[in-house]
Amino acid sequence: MALLVEMSKATDESLRAAARGLARRLMIDVARRGVARGRGVGKLRRDRADRGGELDLDRSLPALVDAAAVGGVPALDDLVARRWARPELALCLVIDTSGSMTGARLAAAALTAAACSWRAPVEHAVVSFARTAEIIRPLRSSRSKAAVVESVLSLRGHGVTALAAALRKANEQLAASRAARKTVLLLSDCRATDDQDPLPAARACEELLILAPAEDCEEAERLARDSGARWQPLSGAAAAPAALATLLDHP
Repeated sequence: MALLVEMSKATDESLRAAARGLARRLMIDVARRGVARGRGVGKLRRDRADRGGELDLDRSLPALVDAAAVGGVPALDDLVARRWARPELALCLVIDTSGSMTGARLAAAALTAAACSWRAPVEHAVVSFARTAEIIRPLRSSRSKAAVVESVLSLRGHGVTALAAALRKANEQLAASRAARKTVLLLSDCRATDDQDPLPAARACEELLILAPAEDCEEAERLARDSGARWQPLSGAAAAPAALATLLDHP
């Protein structure tokens, strides 16, 4: 998979386009098979109509018929309404693009982005950062999975690691969510190289999960310990969906 991503940066335009298209489709499919879905989707709930919502005619029909038989109007609390409950999960993925974005790192980032889109389809955001934080996908956006993965595959490594600013940006995205669970997922070795301590921003996250490269995870382990976050070492790109599932499903 990393080789395919490297081919997506080839100088030959037709080869680059073909490799990138194949990588994009492969990652979306692998992420879909690797991560359980549905937990970030708002559920349709039924309740008494006096509590709001859209009238459920099928469920309300008996009350309507009974009232019509006596020439009356049914009480609202005898009718049934449907309304969407808030989504269970909102995710903001934060991708560290400082340093060199190798094929393996790009593949891991793209697979994780795709997995987030399957896991929290209603509310998920993607932020990349080096010296500054950039929003690839806002929390509530119509951008497709394919477009987001394409943007992630186009990332290039550079500059300072402004980890604190990135975590603040993620919290800003999640602030607008109505979800029961608001989670920042950080994909980084957590080696901040600017002059800001990332610990206060990490502690400000309602829930912080960290995926760190297995070969360079000491700082991630330290940040997780000091901030109360949970973390997993990432052994390779293909392990990203399962690692995400482990963090989300086993608090």
